[in-house]
Parts: sequence; C-alpha cells; structure tokens
Amino acid sequence: MDDSVIGRIEADPNYKKLVAERTSPGVRLSIAMIVIYFGFILLVAFAPGFLGTPLIGVTTIGIPVGILVILSAFALTGFYVNRANDS
Repeated sequence: MDDSVIGRIEADPNYKKLVAERTSPGVRLSIAMIVIYFGFILLVAFAPGFLGTPLIGVTTIGIPVGILVILSAFALTGFYVNRANDS
C-alpha cells in the first residue's frame, strides 16, 4: 500500500471511530490490572501481617488473594478478547 492510501484510511472518520472503540476498553482494562497487581504488591510490602493471617491449616490469607490476582488477569483478558471479537 502506498502512503496516500494509508493517509486516506487514517483520515476516514469510521476508521478513527473504530480505533477509539478498540483502544478505550484495552486501556481501561490495563489500568484495572495494574491497580490490582500493585495493590497486591503494596499489601505484601505494608501489610504482611494481614496476608500472613492463618485461614485453614497452613493456608494464609495471602494464598487466596494471590490466586485472585492471577484469576483476575485471566478474567480481564477473557473479557477483552470476547468484546474485541464481538465488535
């Protein structure tokens, strides 16, 4: 493709709308994941006693919270992929 065709595509209002629709959820979901991840890291740094509180046997609160961080990454990714494929 030559530059004039690319320029016309990028100037098309429908193309700009499509780019905005695809970018916005990705940015919001990325911010959500960053908040979840760094929230967990801050808990580890500043509230180790809370995360070390025993639950059942040798399991502490930190184990399910860490699992929730991982599962939230899968859930947010699945949500994004589902939404992107529906558009």
